[in-house]
Amino acid sequence: MATENSTVTDKQPKSFEELICSPSLADGLKKHASYLSTVNFLLSLTAFLGNSLILVALHKESSLHPPSKLLYRCLATTDLLIGLATQSLYTIHWISLVREDWILCRFAFDTAFILGYQLGIVSLLTLAAIGVDRLLALLLGLRYRQTVTLKRMYIVVATLWVVSGVGALLFILDYRLSFWYSCAVIISCLIISFASYTKIFYSLCHRRIQRRDRVQQQPRAPNALNIARYKKAVYSALWVQLALVICYVPYIVVAILIASSETYSSQLIVSSRIVLVFFFFNSSLNPFLYCWKISEVRQAVIETIRQALCCPCS
Repeated sequence: MATENSTVTDKQPKSFEELICSPSLADGLKKHASYLSTVNFLLSLTAFLGNSLILVALHKESSLHPPSKLLYRCLATTDLLIGLATQSLYTIHWISLVREDWILCRFAFDTAFILGYQLGIVSLLTLAAIGVDRLLALLLGLRYRQTVTLKRMYIVVATLWVVSGVGALLFILDYRLSFWYSCAVIISCLIISFASYTKIFYSLCHRRIQRRDRVQQQPRAPNALNIARYKKAVYSALWVQLALVICYVPYIVVAILIASSETYSSQLIVSSRIVLVFFFFNSSLNPFLYCWKISEVRQAVIETIRQALCCPCS
């Protein structure tokens, strides 16, 4: 039974990486490798197929505001890359661990971790940007389309990738520095998202009270339908935000335990791999949330599937 703690006296920042691909704790991980590699493969497949459908649907959908659609395309792209690259590499990591190919095991783990780190930060930043975008749509009103342009949104998305790239580079240079950098990014994203949605719901409540006081206003003013559609967009974004937080929090908690520990048990390492699967589950879950909460995307996905199944032979 390989349940004893393993203490590393030197090269502490890389001790966890060394242990996860070493014979010292491999025996305790091998019995979980078959299960975890299978789950990773299935989630990789569903994330790739689901987000591919979403990207095709977003390309066809024209009713969504282009800058807002770009943010959802960015989020779907990160989820697709997580399924295609990161989870596939983790599957290779588990297989190489069973075969005791330590060089391949370490390469797959390091590459998957760096990619997952960068893509996870991009997802968090993108969801924070979606919250800000929804807030601006409410506050700016008619000026929103002139202010939030596609060109400016491309600059925002490029900035998000640069910020995540800095974190990935820091991981290569210093693991602990990258950990604290990611903590700062995560806290900032959560604060921005919380502040944005709090302001949105406060403003919506304030407007509802104002409309009640205007008894002489027409019951079917043009703005009423816009507000109803806006609420649907806000709730859709909020569902995606909550799903990400629920899937990411267990992994973040375990990552904090690992970063603050000086000894590593096989139970802690197995726990980190299990919550990592839950972390990646978010990439497979998001396409279902898009279809469930965004009717335009749902219709485009149904049409895409119908065209694929009924492709004419001629």
